[in-house]
Amino acid sequence: MTESLRSEPAARTHVVTNQAPPLVGHDVAADPVLLEGLHREGAGWYEADLHRVGLLAGSEEVQHWAEQANRHEPELRTHDRYGNRVDEVEFHPAYHRLMDVAVREGLAGAAWADTRPGAHVARAAGFMTWSTPESGHGCPISMTYAVIPALRVQPELADRYEPLLTSRVYDPGLAAPLGKRGLLAGMGMTEKQGGTDVRANTTTAVERPDGSWRLRGHKWFTSAPMNDLFLVLAQAPGGLSCFLVPRVLPDGSRNTFRIQRLKDKLGNRSNASSEPEFDDTVAWLVGPQGQGVRTIIGMVAATRLDCVLGSASGIRAALAQADHHARHRSVFGVTLVDQPLMRNVVADLALESEAATTLALRLAGATDRAQRGDAQERAFLRLATAVGKYWVCKRQPAAVAEALECLGGNGYDEASGLPRLYRDAPLNGIWEGSGNVQALDVLRALGREPEAVHAFAAEIESAKGADARLDAAWERVRAQLTQAAAATPADAQAGARRLVESLALVLQGSLLVRHAPHAVADAFCAARLEEGRGLAFGTLTDGVAVGNLLARTPQGLRD
Repeated sequence: MTESLRSEPAARTHVVTNQAPPLVGHDVAADPVLLEGLHREGAGWYEADLHRVGLLAGSEEVQHWAEQANRHEPELRTHDRYGNRVDEVEFHPAYHRLMDVAVREGLAGAAWADTRPGAHVARAAGFMTWSTPESGHGCPISMTYAVIPALRVQPELADRYEPLLTSRVYDPGLAAPLGKRGLLAGMGMTEKQGGTDVRANTTTAVERPDGSWRLRGHKWFTSAPMNDLFLVLAQAPGGLSCFLVPRVLPDGSRNTFRIQRLKDKLGNRSNASSEPEFDDTVAWLVGPQGQGVRTIIGMVAATRLDCVLGSASGIRAALAQADHHARHRSVFGVTLVDQPLMRNVVADLALESEAATTLALRLAGATDRAQRGDAQERAFLRLATAVGKYWVCKRQPAAVAEALECLGGNGYDEASGLPRLYRDAPLNGIWEGSGNVQALDVLRALGREPEAVHAFAAEIESAKGADARLDAAWERVRAQLTQAAAATPADAQAGARRLVESLALVLQGSLLVRHAPHAVADAFCAARLEEGRGLAFGTLTDGVAVGNLLARTPQGLRD
């Protein structure tokens, strides 16, 4: 008996079948929506470089970097072995690799030094592509991009630091700024007693005879504390003002930047967020005293654009996972993507992704043209950025959750990457002003900046007559605008979210009607603009060309 058992071949308990292969070795930029937007907004010259970044982003190596950078989180070192205060954060090598590519590819400040039309659009498309495998390191990249317009308020500081902030060299580590080959920037606005209400800040600033200032206070959320320069709000004698704070002073000595702790965050784990304490910290004034919010708002506006780009990228990444799984997994002998109910869900996610990506790139195009002197585009951005930030960032958590559900238990497992994507999803809706802050900003623009309202309306009405559902939806929104203008401040606030949502949907509808294939625009107007529409993904109505939507996903192209 024993001899007989020994003679049999080793038993195979099971063979793994009906599992989707790893989503690796592909070009993340091979997306018709992204590429069409790139060309439409004036950066077609960047396509070859974008595909190169996309192939790297889709590689197994980079996906491993992403996993490692989040598994091995940043660690705070307040003191060295001898007891000297150092206030440094150590990152895993994978984080530095991600950062190196981002800076080298011009996704930080380089667009401001690029004179080609479409430079900011190219940077936006690259940012969306490279943040697909890992979004956490995008925070310092985004802040470095965004600091330039605010720093230009103080020309002598801009002349000194801008060439290094626009560099394509990643030069980590603390050193005297002007001795480095490239710089990264951050910001310190909020404090624990005020949060969004930055005018409640208690950090103080005192001027010194040499023209520098000394700060004393404690910031509540300052991300990427190993960056080289920070814009910080503090109370000067003339009111709340903006200051430039370097980590290292020109003579090579450390500025006082005591990192009290790193935040233990829901997501965004690869990126360090800190609470720094200032104590006789050296700083230089940026802009006039008392104009701190007005000065730093240039940085905030640019980071809000990146919130839209990042959330559109996150929605696209979630769609790619769901679509890939559905095209390779079978249930009851039929591939999931051919099951009518799943087909509806994935197509609806594709529709959401297309609307988000198209809006994000439209904002990037407006940013590029506004920087070149287009007043109409600048006015459009004033309202459209807040509207887009509210809506696209609000949609990301819902889209990621739905995509995760498409994978079922496989999606709930960390190895799929979707749990990390899900934890990261709410961040952009919070960073640089939560949904309520954006809604209030829209109300402020509606009441004070008629040129922004006119530019936004002109954008919508450029599609007038192309789709009756869009026209009807715009008329309803115009009625909402009239009601908001006549309402008491309290009533206007209470209805602000519904108004901003409506503005976002008609803006997306107008863009898709003008620029997307008819099947996509028709599906959007039916699913997002008609009254009585479904509120969950997978509720596309009868007659929607689901197959056309699925054909425009990256996986649809590959299949």
